Amino acid sequence: MAGSTLFPVLTLPQPLVLLPTARLQTFLDEPAGLKLVELVQRSDAQLVIGTVPCTSTSEVYSWGTGARIVRVVRTVARSSDKAFQVTLHGLTRLHYPDIHSGAPFSPNDLVELVAERPKADGPPSQEAVAAFRAAATKLLEHLAQDTNQQSRRDVYVKISHMLEEVSDDRTPWMADVIVAGMNKLDYNDKLAYLSAAAVNDRLRRATELFVKQASISEVTKKIAQSIDESLSKQQKEFFLRQQLAAIQRELQALTRSSGNINQDGGARAPGGLSELEDPEQAEAEDLADIKNKIEAMAKDSEERKMAIREWKRFQRIPAGSVEHGVIRNYLEWLTSIPWPTSSAFTSSASSDKLRDRAFLENARKQLDEDHYGLEKIKKRLIEYLAVVRLKQLQAERETSLEASTGDTPNGAPSPQRIEGAEAKQEGTKDGQGASAETVQSTKPSAANQQRPRRGATNKAVKGPILLFVGPPGTGKTSLGQSIARALDRPFQRISLGGVRDEAEIRGHRRTYVASGPGSIVQALRKAGRPDPVILLDEIDKIGQSNFHGDPAAALLEVLDPEQNHSFNDHYINVPIDLSQVLFICTSNSLETISAPLLDRCEIVHLSGYTYDEKLHIARKFLLPKQLKANGLTPEHVAITQPALLRIATHYTREAGVRSLERAIGAVVRYKAVEWAEYVDSTGNYDIARVPSITSGEQASEATGDAIVGAGKTYKRVVEEHELETILGIARWDEEEMHREERRGLVYGLVVTGMGEGGILPIETSAVPGSGQLKLTGSLGEVIKESGELALSWVKSHAYDLYITKLRSQDPLKVPDPIDIHLHLPSGAVRKDGPSAGIAMTCAFVSLLTGACVPTNVAMTGEITLRGRVGPVGGIKEKVLGAHRARITKVILPWANRKDVEHDVPPEIRAEMQFVFARTMEEVLEAAFGKGVLNWRRNMVVIESRL
Repeated sequence: MAGSTLFPVLTLPQPLVLLPTARLQTFLDEPAGLKLVELVQRSDAQLVIGTVPCTSTSEVYSWGTGARIVRVVRTVARSSDKAFQVTLHGLTRLHYPDIHSGAPFSPNDLVELVAERPKADGPPSQEAVAAFRAAATKLLEHLAQDTNQQSRRDVYVKISHMLEEVSDDRTPWMADVIVAGMNKLDYNDKLAYLSAAAVNDRLRRATELFVKQASISEVTKKIAQSIDESLSKQQKEFFLRQQLAAIQRELQALTRSSGNINQDGGARAPGGLSELEDPEQAEAEDLADIKNKIEAMAKDSEERKMAIREWKRFQRIPAGSVEHGVIRNYLEWLTSIPWPTSSAFTSSASSDKLRDRAFLENARKQLDEDHYGLEKIKKRLIEYLAVVRLKQLQAERETSLEASTGDTPNGAPSPQRIEGAEAKQEGTKDGQGASAETVQSTKPSAANQQRPRRGATNKAVKGPILLFVGPPGTGKTSLGQSIARALDRPFQRISLGGVRDEAEIRGHRRTYVASGPGSIVQALRKAGRPDPVILLDEIDKIGQSNFHGDPAAALLEVLDPEQNHSFNDHYINVPIDLSQVLFICTSNSLETISAPLLDRCEIVHLSGYTYDEKLHIARKFLLPKQLKANGLTPEHVAITQPALLRIATHYTREAGVRSLERAIGAVVRYKAVEWAEYVDSTGNYDIARVPSITSGEQASEATGDAIVGAGKTYKRVVEEHELETILGIARWDEEEMHREERRGLVYGLVVTGMGEGGILPIETSAVPGSGQLKLTGSLGEVIKESGELALSWVKSHAYDLYITKLRSQDPLKVPDPIDIHLHLPSGAVRKDGPSAGIAMTCAFVSLLTGACVPTNVAMTGEITLRGRVGPVGGIKEKVLGAHRARITKVILPWANRKDVEHDVPPEIRAEMQFVFARTMEEVLEAAFGKGVLNWRRNMVVIESRL
């Protein structure tokens, strides 16, 4: 025996015995349970205690088991004997040499005993192992035959397989596993087996138990058979007649149902069977289809090797087994994926379209029909389509060149040419028929023509990873559909918003119940081709890293052009080529996307639409769509251009066009109600016969002066003055156009949370105080720092601007101490960012010098402590917002001049004056005007040396 150790030991009541490898649940009373909970809490690791069976009410057995505490819970039972429930997992045998020192013992009590671990002896003898294997195999066979449950039968079969594969050294452990799983063992037999510490003794006792149980099973089975044979003749006859009657009822019901269906119109398959039925013939056809797809896979490919291996396992496993259904489901998924090298998924439709000389022209026309504007994005997509076409034509030229020369790429003669030469030599000896043999030998077979080349996929152009970033409603998702139509490829959309589990991208492993592949493989299966267009929608709203994994990290392999040629799905477990897939991602912002994921994407910004673009989109797309959705035609409703402009400017305030579409839909529905009432009252369904209404008649009807009973009228044209009746009071007024010129007031440029630009007044006021700066308006940390930077710059240049008489004077304390209060209106709206730096500086200068900034001037830019003007973002949205507010002069950072040239429409640039400034002095001169502010730095200072 090994060294002795003082163990906390739990006494088990009769007939409970915990064997190694087994699990046991028992109840404890309040004192014992609290003592065990205290031990668990004090233990750093999982607590291991000893267990010992109570052979009587006061004595314990000399052998027990070391067990791990799996769980301790307090029960809801009112009985004090069942206050806690403990779950134990047996680990190893323990020997208690002194079991009389702590007597008497009570069951379900926690005591302390000295325990010894048995010494490990050598491997078991071959005779003991052979006898054990034979007895265990026989017992498992009897148990599998006697049980009626398929799950139990599968368990016994698996244990038999384990028994055959386990090594001789592990057979004592296998004996513990099997004995622990036998429920019908006698209590004394369990105690005797527990005390068998030597491996040979343990195998011998296990063999005796197995032989005993097998004998009991055989006797029980014989008795049951004899009882069945002793049934009387009348009982057998009654049983058979009941079965016959049930069969006849089922046949009659089947005949009636088939007759009714045929009378109703023949809702059956051509073979006379319903589609919902699953006959053996349909099962055989499904299996034949799977087999054909496996044979169509390229030879020596990973997917073919895996499919063949699983197919052989599928053929060996019985049909009623659970594993049979799991393997079949896997084979269906594996064969339904469009592998690039499989002849079952070859499609020449896309290749024929790429050969067309008008391919690029048709693609550009398709994009223009689906979307208005977005020239930069269309240019990038046309570049990709041009590369796809050139790569396809180049691959076809190389293939035709190889076919014409008849040489393989490495210069060696092809097998067809060798066979053709041999056939020609034989044909010269045989006389006639040589030409026919030569033609047949030199022509490749149909199977060889259909079999794809293993290197063909390497010549295909890799799909770019495009990331469309922009506000909602700007057409990111619909752009993906247009690209798929232009390429004549299938389109699949995967929504990533709220995805929290990595397995939704990579799939679940096959070891889990009801496992399946991830969304990428599902999209490929639905597409049916290896080169679809897959849209990963709302990639910025994907879940963060948690205990389910990091789904954003799983996308790194999918969206990497250098890695996705061998994407590994956990369920398929075969490398999948995604290099031909065109991935398009959409996002509303880049802040929540990880840097490695952004590095793999080509970012394309979709800024908000101008009002001119919104009017074109409404006239060309939205209005016809709403007319069709509401059962009207363009002859029924016409919206004037001023009315559309007022809807876009006063009833919506967004970067996209979704709210504009809803407003147009409300106008169309209002006219649909008018048209329906007019048709019901007059019976006239022809819009061409509706009399036109003059403006005077329309005005009288609007004021309520229409004659009652004269019949309803219908006016198809919707004008601007009718919108308040249809849509109600405008949500957005023209406050930003009513500006005043006053001291300390400057207008900055902002981008709202809806992605639309606008102007924001920056108000400052001097109040008595102690030289402090107060900032209000729900401001963030960055914009507060901008305000402090602006005031510091003004203080450092106060002497140069004639605000103070000495450089050492503080303009907020001389001549009278004051506080400056800076406020940004709309206090409920959160504001942050560095773009208001130069506007705040101009506001402070205006407040302290008394000069005013004209109301037609707005500005944006970041300021540094040295007075440098830094670049900012959202230039297009800000300029469009300034143009809508009738701002004629915009001051921008010098580094943003390229954004104005590339993003701002030419018609907007022609109506506005842009001033690009490098320093704060240039900003002040542009804002206040030349010569308005006097600078002391222009004075010549003469130093006296007397």
